Amino acid sequence: MPRKTKKKSKKRKIVKLESLKKLNLSAAGIDIGADEIYVCVPEERAKQTVRSFGTYTQDLFEISQWLRDCAVDTVAMESTGVLWIPLYQHLSEQGIELCLVNAKHIKNVPGKKSDVLDCQWLQQLHTYGLLQGSFRPKEEMVQLRSLVRQREMLINSRSRHIQHMHKALQQMNVRLDRAVSDVTGKTGMSIIRAIIDGERNCRQLATFRDGRCRLSEEEIAKALDGSFRHDHLFSLKQAVELYDFYTQKIIPTILRFWFFHFLWLQPCY
Repeated sequence: MPRKTKKKSKKRKIVKLESLKKLNLSAAGIDIGADEIYVCVPEERAKQTVRSFGTYTQDLFEISQWLRDCAVDTVAMESTGVLWIPLYQHLSEQGIELCLVNAKHIKNVPGKKSDVLDCQWLQQLHTYGLLQGSFRPKEEMVQLRSLVRQREMLINSRSRHIQHMHKALQQMNVRLDRAVSDVTGKTGMSIIRAIIDGERNCRQLATFRDGRCRLSEEEIAKALDGSFRHDHLFSLKQAVELYDFYTQKIIPTILRFWFFHFLWLQPCY
């Protein structure tokens, strides 16, 4: 049997490493604070590479004008809180490319000196392409998301006042939660509103029972026999008023959501 000859391994060519190349030559860095905005542009674009601006709308126009004068076409900024949103929207309208960076990613990049401003550090990292921008959906989706969050906030606020209603009823030993599955349903709210209007007869309150209720009127009447103190009634009344207030505010957000949903989103086939 002929022996198999081993193939000679080719020597890999070792290439000399080059220094990091600048990928974004017209990059700027912006550090947004509550009272001031610091902007850093490339050294060869201006005598003073770092400038501070205010946070008013007029200041935002001054920032975009200075960036245009310095021929800046891409900007890096941190997504801290909500302070970045006005400037982000303004620069987007001016046609400037934006790199929205998570603040945690910046902290994980080693090598920053203590005397270097955040805007300078952002500008340097963005120049060498070392920043990864966060996902920012289209403007239509941003507005839809804002409506969803607003509706969620209103629902959470209304839920707190439902808990206040439960507490006031339990303090009066009116066990409406044992009589109906949902105190904010048709039967529950009818009974609560009757109590607020001055009805105290438990049998009369039980007549508001919906035909779909599992318990009979007699069983519901037993659960509604309580002690109606004025302070607890006052708490119940305020909880119901706030519940109604948030319910009225939730409805327009739902209608507005569906309006924009059908206006902007194209159906998928």
